[in-house]
This record gives sequence, structure tokens and C-alpha cells, in this order.
Amino acid sequence: MPKASRALRTADIRQPSVDRAAARILVLRDQRVLIDADLAALYGVSTKALNQAVKRNRKRFPADFIFQLTRTEHREVVTKRDHLRMLRFSPALPRAFTEHGAIMAATVLNSPRAVEMSVFVVRAFLYLRNELGRHKMMASKLNELERRVGRHDRAISELLTAIRQLSALPAHRRRGIGFTANLDDQE
Repeated sequence: MPKASRALRTADIRQPSVDRAAARILVLRDQRVLIDADLAALYGVSTKALNQAVKRNRKRFPADFIFQLTRTEHREVVTKRDHLRMLRFSPALPRAFTEHGAIMAATVLNSPRAVEMSVFVVRAFLYLRNELGRHKMMASKLNELERRVGRHDRAISELLTAIRQLSALPAHRRRGIGFTANLDDQE
């Protein structure tokens, strides 16, 4: 990794923030997880040291605390998460830690930084859980309103549909690389 990006990444991790920790959490196998490289960076240790600590204390990490990614999941994670591009050519498949696995990793590492950051990791998982609850609550209220209105007016139903579309999380659209010319408009 180039020195400039390593320094930037280290400075980014040094300042603990729930938002930074929450940004690293992703959903795999219908669970919110942190990849071992992200968790190691948050705890201020190398990924190798984190994985060695997990291997030494295997009994503390049941299958619902930690799992290893498949090749397909690995490709998907590296493709979607730009900050994990360093894992692209790694021979080992990364591990994914659930909320409980991340807390257990902090106890196994037993470093002051890991203990300090485990609080932020827990808060990040709670933040995401609360956000998910808000979206579910809003969706249920919209469904209830639609049932009440039901037969009244078609315009209100269309308005509810428009509100749902506006409240949905926007799909991240990526621009194509290079110049694209629109030749059809020149005629």
C-alpha cells in the first residue's frame, strides 16, 4: 500500500467515530458483519494478529459469531467496498465478524485500543439496528394508511407510491469511464 494512503487510512481510524464504524458494517448472509481487515484496523492491530488471536481462542467464537467468506462473497465484497481492494489478490479468504464476534474479538485481543473501540463498534451496530427499525416503522405506517384509504381516491394511492419511491434508499449509480457522445441529437 502506498505511504500516503496508509497514512490517510491510519489517521481516519485513529479518530473513533460511530459513523466511521457503521460505514464499515455490511450485510452478508442476512447478518450485519465487519470484515476482519476492518475490525483489525478499528482495533489498531494487524489482520494477522487478529486472526491468530481468533485461532488461539477458537472455542470463544461459535459459528454465529464468525464465519469465513466464500469465494463468491469475497469477490462481491471486494467489488462493492473500495476500501477493501487490498484483499483482492489475498490467497486467504477473509473472516466476517457479527456484532457478538466483534465484541469477543476485543476481549481476546485485550489491548486498550481494542477495548476502547469495542464501544464504538457496539454503538455502530445499535445505530444501524435503530435505522432499520425506523424504516420498518415508516413502511408499516404507510401500509396502514394505504389500507385505510384503499378505495377512496386513486390519486392518494399514487401519492403514497411516490412517497415510497422518494423514501427508498437511492441506488448508487456509477458513471461510466471515458467520454460518451450522444450522436442521435446532432441530426
